[in-house]
Amino acid sequence: QVTFVQSGGGLVQPGGSLRLSCRASTIPNGDFEMGWYRQAPGQERELVATVTTTRQTNYADSVKGRFIISRDNSLSVNLLMNNLQPNDTALYYCNMQVGTRAFWGQGTQVTVSS
Repeated sequence: QVTFVQSGGGLVQPGGSLRLSCRASTIPNGDFEMGWYRQAPGQERELVATVTTTRQTNYADSVKGRFIISRDNSLSVNLLMNNLQPNDTALYYCNMQVGTRAFWGQGTQVTVSS
């Protein structure tokens, strides 16, 4: 079982920046992918960005050019969010994908409002 400690998030004005961090409790055997997903009220959870063990990245079209995902080490993943907009408001979840198994963090609220 993998657990996570998430930090960051909060309230920011439109155009502002925030940084989310996530640290996993353990590293699974084999290749795995870490990333961030988000869920706004009344909507389904959606992919934000992912990064592989070889540091290949993938971004949702809605955040390309504004968000940057990075890995400090095998256990930690960060998400730098720039030029935040009100439609970025959501609960952000850290994720680890090991084959078909998915492990989730507890969620961190990001609110973008003036």
